[in-house]
Amino acid sequence: MNMFRRHSNHEIPGLNMASMPDLIFTVLFFFMIVTHMRSTPVKVQYQMPQGTELTRLTKKSSVTYIYIGKPVGSNDEQIRIQLNDKFADVNSIPAYIESERGRMSSEDAQAMTVSIKADQQTDMGTITDVKQALRQAKAHQINYSAEKRSSSAK
Repeated sequence: MNMFRRHSNHEIPGLNMASMPDLIFTVLFFFMIVTHMRSTPVKVQYQMPQGTELTRLTKKSSVTYIYIGKPVGSNDEQIRIQLNDKFADVNSIPAYIESERGRMSSEDAQAMTVSIKADQQTDMGTITDVKQALRQAKAHQINYSAEKRSSSAK
């Protein structure tokens, strides 16, 4: 009958924490891989225009961005062009495109796309000047960034 009695002084074994550092570093490594850090601070404010027939860029390593808009935190109403993290004028775009091609691999340089992120209030004269400068730099693949138009805003 002694074998049916329960012993009340049993302790619950402690949790084995030996694999916890491996798990933490695995999760940390995963988030480091999938997180995209913005390397260029945007110094112009822009509200992207809306469109209906939009496609996503497939290879982002071959994309170079040009931002056009009003300066952030300034009362200046003049439209400015931002290349990397500096304000520039239209004449410096060909040199910028050449330096961007130089930092890319030859495969990415062949497929280089210039994405223009312009404020929807930007006049077409500025956009045309940028396009002419891109033509001088032999950057013929141009993408205009836009937001998807909601079905209620027609």
